[in-house]
Amino acid sequence: MNCIFCKIANHQQESDIVYEDEKIIVFKDINPHTLIHFLITPKKHIKSINHLKEDDRNLISDMVFLSKKLAKEYGIAGKGYRLVFHVGRGGGQIIDHLHLHLMGGGEIVNE
Repeated sequence: MNCIFCKIANHQQESDIVYEDEKIIVFKDINPHTLIHFLITPKKHIKSINHLKEDDRNLISDMVFLSKKLAKEYGIAGKGYRLVFHVGRGGGQIIDHLHLHLMGGGEIVNE
């Protein structure tokens, strides 16, 4: 597989990792739209929201709850932040691997 996010998850590609557990890896976006811009990414390759299976429900929940935790840890929870899933090219998805954008800590440049 030639997926850049899978390579990051498998430590075959360098990235600025801010969190990792057995199911999820979080790293800084290489083209940030604000001071804090993380990509919360499952290690399991899932192309997009449209490709989720029933057994992925807990994974999505874990991603959202992790974003809440990271927002608090990085001091943006009180001021507000944005969570974004892009789905497909028409929805702005560039990398065909499910990921949740966590953005905050300043003015968010249009994504």
